[in-house]
Amino acid sequence: MQAGSRLHRKLQKRMGAGYQAEVPLKYQAAMESFDCIVEGRADGIFMDDGLATVDEIKGVCRDVSLLEAPAEVHKAQAMCYAYIYGTQQELSGIRVRMTYCNLETEELKYFYFSYGLSELEEWFKALMKEYEKWAVFQAEWRAALRESIRPLEFPFPYREGQKDLAYGVYRTIARKKRLFIQAPTGVGKTMSAVFPAVKAMGEGLGDKLFYLTAKTITRTVVEDALGILRDKGLRLKSVTLTAKEKLCICTETDCNPDCCPYAKGHYDRVNEAVYRLLTEGPDNLNREALLSWAHEYQVCPFEMSLDVSDWTDAVICDYNYVFDPNVRLKRFFSEGVKGEYLFLIDEAHNLVERGREMFSAALCKEDFLELKRRIKGRYRKAERGLERCNRYLLDLKRECATYRLHDDVGAFSLMVMSLMGELEAMLEEGLEPELQKEVQEFWFGLRDFLNIYDRLDESYVVYSEFSEDGRFRLKLFCIETAKNLRECLDKGNSTVFFSATLLPMPYYKHLLGDEEDYAVYARSPFSGEQRLILIGRDVSSRYTRRSREEYERMAGYLEAMVKSRKGNYLVFFPSYRMLLEVYEIFLELYGGDEAECLIQSPGMNEEEREEFLRGFREESSAREKSRLGFCVMGGIFSEGIDLKGEALIGAAVIGTGLPQVCNEREILKNFYEAQGMDGFAYAYRYPGMNKVLQAAGRVIRTPEDQGIVLLLDERFLNSEYKRLYPLEWEEYEMCTLSDTSRLLEEFWSVLGKEPDKSGGRRA
Repeated sequence: MQAGSRLHRKLQKRMGAGYQAEVPLKYQAAMESFDCIVEGRADGIFMDDGLATVDEIKGVCRDVSLLEAPAEVHKAQAMCYAYIYGTQQELSGIRVRMTYCNLETEELKYFYFSYGLSELEEWFKALMKEYEKWAVFQAEWRAALRESIRPLEFPFPYREGQKDLAYGVYRTIARKKRLFIQAPTGVGKTMSAVFPAVKAMGEGLGDKLFYLTAKTITRTVVEDALGILRDKGLRLKSVTLTAKEKLCICTETDCNPDCCPYAKGHYDRVNEAVYRLLTEGPDNLNREALLSWAHEYQVCPFEMSLDVSDWTDAVICDYNYVFDPNVRLKRFFSEGVKGEYLFLIDEAHNLVERGREMFSAALCKEDFLELKRRIKGRYRKAERGLERCNRYLLDLKRECATYRLHDDVGAFSLMVMSLMGELEAMLEEGLEPELQKEVQEFWFGLRDFLNIYDRLDESYVVYSEFSEDGRFRLKLFCIETAKNLRECLDKGNSTVFFSATLLPMPYYKHLLGDEEDYAVYARSPFSGEQRLILIGRDVSSRYTRRSREEYERMAGYLEAMVKSRKGNYLVFFPSYRMLLEVYEIFLELYGGDEAECLIQSPGMNEEEREEFLRGFREESSAREKSRLGFCVMGGIFSEGIDLKGEALIGAAVIGTGLPQVCNEREILKNFYEAQGMDGFAYAYRYPGMNKVLQAAGRVIRTPEDQGIVLLLDERFLNSEYKRLYPLEWEEYEMCTLSDTSRLLEEFWSVLGKEPDKSGGRRA
């Protein structure tokens, strides 16, 4: 996009004094119940042989000599400008010029079309007539939405602090600010964010809500929240965007019309499908609804979901649909586009690493060599381009021991840009299917690299390294994400970040927002008597302490936990290797007498994951012993799962969750230390403690839950870790293996008394 904008300005300057560049145009079209304003900006208008000519410039990467005609949508855009300009200037005829320019070579190709104004008028009015039913639907629906919001009230009795939380969200939206909310499980943070955002929409403070999540399960939670409000009278349309691969009806995702029956003729049918879905379908347009409608109309469900998002009031989606420069929804977040958007970002602690991933890019030397081998002797220019890139990376490789920082890789970026042009020529010619796909995927990798290269600034580090598999790569690594995230957030009105683990708050404000952003800490509504937090001061997961003796002590803690009361428990380890070693010792020492053991295995698919969780959701009273799940901290079972009540009554967290030492973590540490900050905390301690808090948060999920949390590492008692404790951890107890059983039995014996309605305990 930036390259295209530069090219536009360059071409416009060449056209001479008679060429008017960037001409704003505006037209008011009368419709049955209202007027519709059509506006835009023509790239250029000039006189050619006495005839006014509207110029529409398009920068492309492909070889323009291969273009036989302009894209119809490009031509239609120019025709709209031609009609508006011709009408305003009272012309009888006008010309359109489509100018296509290669972004690299600047080679030009022109297409000319001449129209009588009456011809353009007939075409334009037919276009507006087709659009009118959409405009009418939009106007009537927005009126119905606001009317339904006005009497809407919070659907539940407010929990302690929940009303203040909802008010804080509304006030933030009204002031067009950003808010960070640290809200423990049980506060009801989803409804506390969604309800005031909906009320704000009713007051005209926003016209589209984006609810962003990191995991699929969280999307179901917000769908349920909106469903509750709909039951109270809310009329709001929402669409849940699902990855193309999960929506695709084909065995393999291939959008070629020759391979997919839904792709063939998709654009002939999709407008009617979308219109009927909006006017006759459900207000909750989730995966099931989209698939059903797509099947009826034989259209691509993924592409239809994107079209539907233009017309809905709320979009529920993954972070990447808003932030990822290669995936984000261009209709809402491209250059020059701005809207009255409200952003609710759930589980916002995930956005730090996800943001770094989305705004970074890497290329591997071995991939250049492999593609060169595949096309050897067939495409000489592309082969030479691959060899130039390979030689550049080879020079870096010779100078690299483990990893090395680089100040400038501008020469390499030019080589990559040149290579892309040669690969495009190959793709235009057509290759055998397997090679075509391989070249296309490689081309996308090059494109992503160049897109990120254009973003390089002081928030990036460029480095080369040997990966664990021995491959050599060059990476553009985004360390500071806030600037890139704001690029999209600033296109809307207001943003609310919320999570159960946003500690320490300055860390997250620094990486996701700004120091001046609002922040709220919501207290847990649960009684401290519902949980017992024990910190083992005689056990450690430090590398220097890892031994048979230490693992036996860990196994002893687990035995005490599952023996204290029959039920379901989870234990989280810093690595899969330690998990296996402690598991084997646990079985050796205790033989599974006290607990049936389940193990998280690497790469579990969705079915295996559900099978694991099913064991915890089964009625436990019929079993003779406890159930103990061995899991990895930061894995699929340490976040985003909801095991309420008796489904989980305890968890042990072994270690402080520190990420494994690697080149990237060391680069992060050194980056922040160079700025006079606590590099170890930013690179290791804060991300690690977040995993600990997430794992421990699996235990208490509802006001009725009771449970224990064992923190098994002496380092949890150090001041730098205690400063990161949430408020609800204030009443922890220290323990050793020798007194753990007694403390656990005392806790459960007290909870054996009948609870009173106030949340306290009575005999």
